[in-house]
Amino acid sequence: MFQIQISFGIRMGALLSFLWGGGKATPALPEVPDPVTGLTPREKDFVVTTWGSVRKDITNNGVQLFLRFFDKLPAAQKRFSSFADLPRDELATSKRLKAHANSVMYSIDSIVCNLDDPEVLEEMLLKIGNNHGRHKVPEDEFRVLKDVLMQLLRDALDIHKSPVGEQAWSKAIDVMYKSIFKGMAETRDK
Repeated sequence: MFQIQISFGIRMGALLSFLWGGGKATPALPEVPDPVTGLTPREKDFVVTTWGSVRKDITNNGVQLFLRFFDKLPAAQKRFSSFADLPRDELATSKRLKAHANSVMYSIDSIVCNLDDPEVLEEMLLKIGNNHGRHKVPEDEFRVLKDVLMQLLRDALDIHKSPVGEQAWSKAIDVMYKSIFKGMAETRDK
């Protein structure tokens, strides 16, 4: 939210400077990547803004994410004892899948909300990694999940229509995975 307000303020300031400055545009602030996330302010703003649209129907979007994930990687469904053997047509209405989907989506929501707080972000991601490491989830499943999430974002938000869109989300997910994989490795090494 803070990032959005800053970006809006910068854009408004540039517009007012242009209008009051006799039509001379002031130079934009440099797009310097964050040293921790590698995301530029514009990319962070894009991720935060588009995630707001996903958040509006977070449960349904989470269920759709998992349905698509299981379509692409059916063996992954077997990892979830509470809905491992449910047929595809029953998964969409499964309370247990909805609960897990909400948990994942709210984790992503927390990550997006903490893009400007690297210490908190790192701790959250390591915790996610530790948890998935204990369950022996392979990194390859996360890579498939990234593809599925990117397609969901393309379909739901048309992120591919923005020059920043796909790059911003891909970089954000890669940053998440770097720390998640680190947490998974810590758990495996114990």
